[in-house]
Amino acid sequence: MNPVVTQAPENMPRLGNRFSRWVGRVLLRLFGWKLVGALPNEKKIMVALAPHTSNWDFVVAMPAIMGIGVKISYLMKKEAFFWPMAGIWRWLGGIPTDRSSPEVVVSQVADWYQSHEKCWVAITPEGTRAKVDKWKTGFLRIAHRAEIPVVVIAFDGPGKQIVIDGKVFYSQGNYEQEAEELRLYINQKYTGIDPQRQ
Repeated sequence: MNPVVTQAPENMPRLGNRFSRWVGRVLLRLFGWKLVGALPNEKKIMVALAPHTSNWDFVVAMPAIMGIGVKISYLMKKEAFFWPMAGIWRWLGGIPTDRSSPEVVVSQVADWYQSHEKCWVAITPEGTRAKVDKWKTGFLRIAHRAEIPVVVIAFDGPGKQIVIDGKVFYSQGNYEQEAEELRLYINQKYTGIDPQRQ
């Protein structure tokens, strides 16, 4: 049985304060969810967040993020970074990206890792809440180029848990194979909030 997360590792990028952490923990309890497992003590990681099957994924993930005080970066189209919102998005972890091509995004996010001492980026490999038979490989391409580990964090819908799985690996550049192996691993081990979309 995985322990409930109560401590944040030293190297984790941080956001918020004691009050915001308290609010996050209270909201998570009100929703009936728990964050379990052990957070990696790494300055830079790529979080593969799956299975992504529902809008509720975001609703329960945000209190968990607030509750431990971690700064999780995420991809946003660069057009959203206009004054006065640009500073707020960056503070919250938003990474402005040019979505004109997948390769451009990979390069931009890899550069983002290089320019930050501490950076955790979370990506849902499905790229959608709909049922898919194949995962996108952008998260692996970014991790490989930035030379950072991929950490699996999973939604366990029936158990109402966000599970820090413990599976940590470095991409070797076999993106399609690695994505498929990870997809099968997640689908065999976890059931999302809306199983019909998994």
